[in-house]
Amino acid sequence: MLATEKNRLGLLVILSSPSGAGKSTLAKRLMAWDETLRFSVSATTRSPRPGEVDGKDYYFVAEDDFKKWVTDGEMLEHAQVFGNYYGSPKPPVEAAIQEGRDVLFDIDWQGAQQIGKSALRHHVLSIFILPPSIPELRRRLETRAQDDVDVITKRMEKSWDEISHWDGYDYVLVNDDLDKTEDRLKTIIAAERLKAAQQPHLLDHVRALQSQFEELS
Repeated sequence: MLATEKNRLGLLVILSSPSGAGKSTLAKRLMAWDETLRFSVSATTRSPRPGEVDGKDYYFVAEDDFKKWVTDGEMLEHAQVFGNYYGSPKPPVEAAIQEGRDVLFDIDWQGAQQIGKSALRHHVLSIFILPPSIPELRRRLETRAQDDVDVITKRMEKSWDEISHWDGYDYVLVNDDLDKTEDRLKTIIAAERLKAAQQPHLLDHVRALQSQFEELS
């Protein structure tokens, strides 16, 4: 039985980078390239904002429930941010992997490390996106006009902490050209999907080949 999208296992694709390196744009392009690729839906203890839908934007849960999930090992990664907890529930990701669907994670190096140590680590594909230079990183933050000067300064201060963990990833790409970086990401994902470990049905196929060979003997 040859490998197809239906009989392979899904990948857990992690994208990390400092703010302004192009990660969010690349993630959107990847999902436009392959409509089966979906972002992991995080759980949070904060209240829903206007227009947010439970189960689509986030899983909104009580703090006690969130902490129980963590204790029971039902969270792939989690963190506390500004007094609220955020994390990635494991069951939906496990289901996606078994169904051959890839799940995209837009998380920092700490979340990537937690997932890399989880029970699903064998399905992880981690990719770090580097900017071509620090001046270019600041220019991108300024030209996207989403943040004021103070926020940009804080993002720049945090950027080196993110960049310093580049060597903990499977692949590292310098995003000096958005189109070329997109093509490289597609190549990486396409190749990782074909790894033997992601194709459990290959064993049955090889056994069938062996039986056919023996019949000819």
